[in-house]
Amino acid sequence: MVKFRRRAFALLLASSLLLSGCGLIDAIYLAPPEDTAQEIFEAGNDALREKQYLDAISYFTKLKDNYPFSPYAIEAEISLGDAYYLDEDYFMAAETYKDFESLHPRNEAIPYVLVQIALSNMKAYTSVDRPPTALVEASEYLNRVREEYPNSEYAVQAAALYGECRRQMAEHELYNADFFMRIRKYGAAWTRYAEIVKQFPDVPNIADVAKERGRIAFLRHIESMSAKERDSQMGHWKKYFDWL
Repeated sequence: MVKFRRRAFALLLASSLLLSGCGLIDAIYLAPPEDTAQEIFEAGNDALREKQYLDAISYFTKLKDNYPFSPYAIEAEISLGDAYYLDEDYFMAAETYKDFESLHPRNEAIPYVLVQIALSNMKAYTSVDRPPTALVEASEYLNRVREEYPNSEYAVQAAALYGECRRQMAEHELYNADFFMRIRKYGAAWTRYAEIVKQFPDVPNIADVAKERGRIAFLRHIESMSAKERDSQMGHWKKYFDWL
C-alpha cells in the first residue's frame, strides 16, 4: 500500500512538472496576444494628446493595416493624416487625407478632410519665390468645400483660407514682375503687372500695387520704342491705365 502511494505521488509530481514545463515553453516560444483594434486606437489617441506624433503614426498605421474592417478604422485613417500634419510632414498628411477621400467619398468628414488637404499644401509652401503649385491645388480643394458643402461648419474657414491662398499667389506673381523690373526688363515686367491686375481683382491691395508699378514699367519700356510700336502698346494698356 505504501509503495502504491509512492508511485501515485511520483506520477502526480511528474505530471505537474510536465504541465508547468509546457507553460514555460509557451511563455518563451508563443507570441503574445495581439492588441485589439480598440486598444491600438486608444493608444494612438493617447500618443496624439501627448504630442508623440511618430508613435501615433505607428499605431494608426498598424490599425489601418491589420484591422481594415474595424469600426475604428475609418477614424484611424483621419487621425493618421492628423498625426502627419501635426508632425509637420505635410506631404504625407496631404497624401493620407487624399487616400481617405478616395476610399470614403461620401463620408461626413469629407469637408474637414478637404480643408486639411488645402492646409497641408499651404503649409508646404514656404517661400514667395517658389512655384505656387501647392497654393493652386489648395485653392481648388477650398473651392470644393465652398461649392459642394456650403452649409458645412468648415465653409467659413474654407472661404477665409481661399482668400489667403489667392493673396499668396498674387504675391508670388508680384515677386516675379518685380524681378524683371529690377533687371530692367521693363516690357516683361509690365506684361506681368498687367496679368496681376487682370487675374487678381479679388486681392485689391496687390492689384493696386501692380497697377502703379506697371505704369512705371510701361513708361520706361516705351522710351526705347518707335512711334508706331508706342501707339500700339498704349492702346493695349488703356484698359489698365485710365490716364493713357
